Amino acid sequence: MKLILMTAALVMGAPALAHAPQDMSTTTAQSASGDAAMPGGYEPSQPPMPMQPEPGQKVIFQPSPPVSQAFPPPAPKAEYPVCKRGETDGCRQRGG
Repeated sequence: MKLILMTAALVMGAPALAHAPQDMSTTTAQSASGDAAMPGGYEPSQPPMPMQPEPGQKVIFQPSPPVSQAFPPPAPKAEYPVCKRGETDGCRQRGG
């Protein structure tokens, strides 16, 4: 019984020993050179306006188009094939 428990503990701990520690000098060098080409994150790289509007200046707001206009649905097909088992998109149910 002890042998089985020792073997199970060894098997579960073996993948942790297989990972080699990463060399930090190569990861920092790669990230420093990659930032200029492809910046990431949620913050925009530039402000939305070149400068703050002055007091009393008219700010024009243009709303985005509705979803139905921005992303129109595709045109319907002339005929839909019968659905196969597990298929649900672009087909019709049997008997209909």
